[in-house]
Amino acid sequence: MLLNATDTKEMKMIQAILGTIDEGIHAVDANGITIFYNHVAAKHDNVEREEVLGKHLLEAFPSLSSATSTLMKVIQTGEPIYNQHQSYYNLRGTLIDMVNTTLPIKVDGELVGAVEIAKDLTKVKQLSEKLIDLQARVETGQRQKKTSNSQTGAKYQVTDIITNDPALEQLKKKALKVALTSSPILIYGETGTGKELLVQSIHNASPRQPNPFIAQNCAAIPSSLLESILFGTAKGSYTGAVDRPGLFEIADGGTLFLDEINSMPLDIQAKLLRVLENGVIRRVGGTKEHEVNVRIIAAMNETADVCLREKTLRSDLYYRLNVINLQIPPLRERKADIPLLTDHFIQKYNFLFNKLVMKVDDEVRAVFNRYDWPGNVRELEHAIESAMNIMDGDVITVESIPMHIAGSAPALAKIEDIPLQPLRKALIKTEENLIRQALAETEGNIQQAAKLLDVPRQTLQYKLTKLNIL
Repeated sequence: MLLNATDTKEMKMIQAILGTIDEGIHAVDANGITIFYNHVAAKHDNVEREEVLGKHLLEAFPSLSSATSTLMKVIQTGEPIYNQHQSYYNLRGTLIDMVNTTLPIKVDGELVGAVEIAKDLTKVKQLSEKLIDLQARVETGQRQKKTSNSQTGAKYQVTDIITNDPALEQLKKKALKVALTSSPILIYGETGTGKELLVQSIHNASPRQPNPFIAQNCAAIPSSLLESILFGTAKGSYTGAVDRPGLFEIADGGTLFLDEINSMPLDIQAKLLRVLENGVIRRVGGTKEHEVNVRIIAAMNETADVCLREKTLRSDLYYRLNVINLQIPPLRERKADIPLLTDHFIQKYNFLFNKLVMKVDDEVRAVFNRYDWPGNVRELEHAIESAMNIMDGDVITVESIPMHIAGSAPALAKIEDIPLQPLRKALIKTEENLIRQALAETEGNIQQAAKLLDVPRQTLQYKLTKLNIL
């Protein structure tokens, strides 16, 4: 069955809606004939709509083939393609560079065509290239500094890791040992445990210290841009592309830290594996190989077992990176460090805020000790910073710390004090207390209290009546 655009009011309305969307939309039927092509897509492709509408896709864009066209692939397989980078030439010979999401169109279970939503990558690439240029200039300027205190992008030392915890003390000693070599390192630590602090410490304790330290979060950059940012670009690889070094070349002689490596697309992971094995990179669109002398340190915020099972990390790359494995314990496993870190952050923000806060009171210390700290050291620091913004006096009290921390721990602390009673009665009392707490925090607003408790408003209204709360 073919998908035919009939001249009906409903179809005209749909076409008008699609025509107003600020992204390129291109739809074809099951034979590859274009049935819809909006003005944004025509602008992206630098053609007139009439040159594409009613024609076969491969006729309108002869540089594409059934193997390289995302629309044709979806027609052939019936499977969607998400965020696929695609480069092709239009009828005028202009190179088009896009990121496409392509979806099958099915009617009553039968594949009748495909639709593609396209985003122009040119401006984003230009911005990313400016960022790389800026980073390259910064690194060049830092290399030219001759003063003994010049920085290379890494400011922390191993002594900046504050702890009394035996496991973390052992990790610090291990970091100093592995700093002396150039072997790859793979670090596991939950969010907020201080992975970059550890990596910077290793770089500054290493013979590479005078050379660049570059950090890149792989989850912070669109996958379509990450390759050119890491490996650089060759002139002519796409419209406006010039010869430009990537982060590997900028970090030559130093250390490249790749955070959240498990967020890196698998095809780029394969290219990273080649760098680790051969010490060479090839710029995007180029043929020349460039030797690089870079120590690669990678980090994950999920365990290796999870990453390998969910196939977010290639097993061959994992084994190549995992020459040295470092694991940072979460804050909940080293709660003896909480008072030490708390005092450190108080002094830090005393200096920044020009205050004279002395300490946290005993109740806050008890709350901090009972709290689970899912955000780890970063969450503790933010809790202190938040309190010091709003507090009065020179002692941090429980009224000043974030509500989600202050409210969670005491409830857990008092469970052991609840007298033994029938479970049903205890559950009703607990439910009543939670409802009263939610109403207090929302100043009696039932709608907001329902959202806080994650229940429908009608359910909360029923329970208020049943429990005789209002």
